Amino acid sequence: MNASPRIRSKLVALADRLVNYDPDALDLAHPPAGWNVDHRCQPLPSEPPGAPVSAGSWEIARRLVREYEFADPSMVKAFYDPGQPLEGRNMLLEVRTLSVVRVHVGVRVVAVYDETRTLDERAARVFGWAYRTLEGHFEMGQMDWQVWKWLDTGEVEFRVNAVSRTAPIANPIVRLGFWLLRDHERELFLQSTARRMSAFTALALDGDRTRLGERHARPSRN
Repeated sequence: MNASPRIRSKLVALADRLVNYDPDALDLAHPPAGWNVDHRCQPLPSEPPGAPVSAGSWEIARRLVREYEFADPSMVKAFYDPGQPLEGRNMLLEVRTLSVVRVHVGVRVVAVYDETRTLDERAARVFGWAYRTLEGHFEMGQMDWQVWKWLDTGEVEFRVNAVSRTAPIANPIVRLGFWLLRDHERELFLQSTARRMSAFTALALDGDRTRLGERHARPSRN
């Protein structure tokens, strides 16, 4: 989908926006009181033990995560320049509340990783990336979107790790509405990401390219 001149202008303007909190003062592993923590783990179709299989579940999920295809565009639509590297990329997110109100906010990708990690003496291949919220966002914090493959069992997982809190909102009506709806809308969005990753990974593995192509989840290009 081609972005409108208004959306392109908003996206370009993100280059001058700063992260709206101090990342060095926020311990993601042990955030202080007042910060919300979300950890989600959605099992995906498994693979044989060992390194990721070519065109297998982990590789498919990796592509879906890289291209932000886990997001339901009826809830959150992403606009960005696909010609830019993923790390350092600015993204304009169109957040829809109750499928009616649309708010545009900015985030910046600050880390991209593709590595082997050891957790509880188990090795896993992990791909993921993280973004931080920019000035003008109604939240402050970081979200990591990840795909894990446990090398000993072949289990594949889609994971979301987020630490966030509400940013100062000057408008009292907007502030009240956000306070009332934030948890509900966030839960719906995170649940939808898990469902979509599970369904799209399985469809691709089944070779159902037609249905996969009709998901309308591709990020909008400017």
